[in-house]
Amino acid sequence: MSALNSLLKRSPEARSRRKGLSWLAIIRLGLVQASLGSVVVLTNSTLNRVFIVELGLIAMLPGILVGIHYAVQLARPVWGHKSDIGSSRTLWILSGLALLAASGTGASATTLLFEWGFAAGLAAAILAYILIGFGVGACGTSLLALMAAKTAPERRAPAATITWLMMIAGIAITSIVTGLALEPYSHARLIAVTAVTGIAVFVISVIAISGIEQQPSPDQPHAKDKAGNFRESLMEVWHDPEARMLTLFIFMSMLAYSTQDLILEPYAGLLFGMTPGESTQLSGVQHGGVFAGMAAVGLLGGLFSKRKPGLMKIFIVTGCFGSGLALALLALSASFAPAWPLAFNIFVLGVMNGAFAVAAIGTMMVLAGRGKTSNEGMRMGVWGAAQAISFGLGGVAGTVALTLGRWATQSDSIAFAMVFSLEAGLFFLSALIALRIGMRPAEKRGEMRSSPSLTPVPAE
Repeated sequence: MSALNSLLKRSPEARSRRKGLSWLAIIRLGLVQASLGSVVVLTNSTLNRVFIVELGLIAMLPGILVGIHYAVQLARPVWGHKSDIGSSRTLWILSGLALLAASGTGASATTLLFEWGFAAGLAAAILAYILIGFGVGACGTSLLALMAAKTAPERRAPAATITWLMMIAGIAITSIVTGLALEPYSHARLIAVTAVTGIAVFVISVIAISGIEQQPSPDQPHAKDKAGNFRESLMEVWHDPEARMLTLFIFMSMLAYSTQDLILEPYAGLLFGMTPGESTQLSGVQHGGVFAGMAAVGLLGGLFSKRKPGLMKIFIVTGCFGSGLALALLALSASFAPAWPLAFNIFVLGVMNGAFAVAAIGTMMVLAGRGKTSNEGMRMGVWGAAQAISFGLGGVAGTVALTLGRWATQSDSIAFAMVFSLEAGLFFLSALIALRIGMRPAEKRGEMRSSPSLTPVPAE
């Protein structure tokens, strides 16, 4: 009864402080994440096709440019630390998004330069993609850090699901709307569409994020010091076994996740005789599976996370193992093509990919707030850098492995089977690594023992 009376006497401000961000505020941050994805999809998808098809450039060029944009994001820990010690994460988020919108428009404008001269176009494109990497890293890292710092521990995993589903929805809506707006195609129309998209999402993000950083943070079990200098903050993350193990897991799992990106549609065309339109639809089936997997994890996690400790960890391990199994079946399909239910196989792969990915992001959100100091940005930066390395290497590794396999075996089916089998092995290894996440011993300074189940620690 005394506990009930104490709760009733608590002021609205105190109750708000314990709760952290409301679901509406989390959805507003999801709008910013969707805005980020809306600009990136134009530069990493639409513009790639224009470079290869309309401009007739070698296919390696857009791959190199995208690789540059990922390489730049190795600096994510720097941006995360800057947001930790600065006075405003919101400023970093909006500045990064503004830079992304401007550099994305600049990248579209290089199509005119390529028509004028290859050297000028290439120089401008390299600069544009470097700035795109800066914008994505600064905005994305600071956004996740803000969400981790302001969201109550028990809401961080569902918050990750909401924001990533909104990002996928934003990408899908942008792809449809801009696809219609680009008809009939011209370089000038592409530049205009990219510019309008950038301005629109920036305005939406300014409105969505306004005032969120000023909202009270959830109560912490113990007070935290402000993050130290860059080296001290980085060493704190590196000496945390949980954070180090999660970094290894992110690198390995995202490498497996991204290796098939550039070879799946060629596989469908070469072995299953699919047209470009049909293989593009197959990619849509995969993304539909990713959405379904993320939604399922979000729903089940929201319903049972309190009653089923360790649910996020179960989703990670199951998603990685399921992804490996789906890829093993995909490798087997090379021997039975075209008599294989390829679309269903790809859908299952997407579901498993979505399940492990959103659970991993939710785990990042939970562990980001468990540092000795308030260094959520540094932690998100380290994990974001690991992901960027994997994505940059994945596309290259997949195409190189396929090329070497075709050269060595003189067989498309064997070469594809080898690459898919390699990816399956990486996912199985990732599942084993995921079993080790969350096994950190209790801290000497009296902090609460981290649960091996990765269950969020409720604020008292």
